[in-house]
Amino acid sequence: MELAAGKKVYFLSDFHLGAPDEKASRVREEHIVRFLQSAKEDAAAIFIVGDIFDFWFEYKEVVPKGFVRLLGCLASINDAGIPIHIFTGNHDLWMQDYLTKEIGASVYFSAQEFTFSGKQFFVAHGDGLGPGDEGYKFLKKIFTNPICKWLFRWLHPDLGIRLANFFSSQSRIKTGSADEIFLGEDKEWLILYTKEKAKTMDLDYFVFGHRHFAIDFKINEKSRYINLGDWIRLNTYAVFDGSTMQLFTWEKA
Repeated sequence: MELAAGKKVYFLSDFHLGAPDEKASRVREEHIVRFLQSAKEDAAAIFIVGDIFDFWFEYKEVVPKGFVRLLGCLASINDAGIPIHIFTGNHDLWMQDYLTKEIGASVYFSAQEFTFSGKQFFVAHGDGLGPGDEGYKFLKKIFTNPICKWLFRWLHPDLGIRLANFFSSQSRIKTGSADEIFLGEDKEWLILYTKEKAKTMDLDYFVFGHRHFAIDFKINEKSRYINLGDWIRLNTYAVFDGSTMQLFTWEKA
């Protein structure tokens, strides 16, 4: 895709809407909507790279209540002809086709490659990639197993969503601020993963969320690793303008 003059591609991630409570989530949601309405003015495409929601599950006839401001905003952006690309994260990996049907978004469940104005992009949420974290990788296989999802669907939504929200909050308590700390080049598993990928893939940008810090890290003479940060503390996002990619911070809530 060749970007028209003045058009940009926006990348952001990790809203975790629903956490830690309805009041705080609503303030964050309204803030994100203001940003998206601003981005709509010159966006050629918008990427949301995982963990929009702190928990999400699509029953056949039910989805978690709330988030209508964000969903309405995204629908209006799509209606304006601006494609929306949504990646599942570790907190909302049970997405299916609701957002595609209701707001027209493309939803991805694994890493994808894109080309904009001759630049190659590798995009993924980042969970479960790279060395280590074997416990989570095992749990992800369980959570994404069709039988496990079928069994969960038989729980009444009042019980199932409450139970899932509890375990999601326990995950945050366990990790605490660990996801916000840069561990160093030799310990950051997404950097290690990117370095291995860059040996065999001729790409310009590796774009991830998940780690809750914003960084633009040079992998080699061509490739860069971009982590998008989050919209809980940082309000950070990346913009590709047709030639370069940069990280920015949106106004504070």
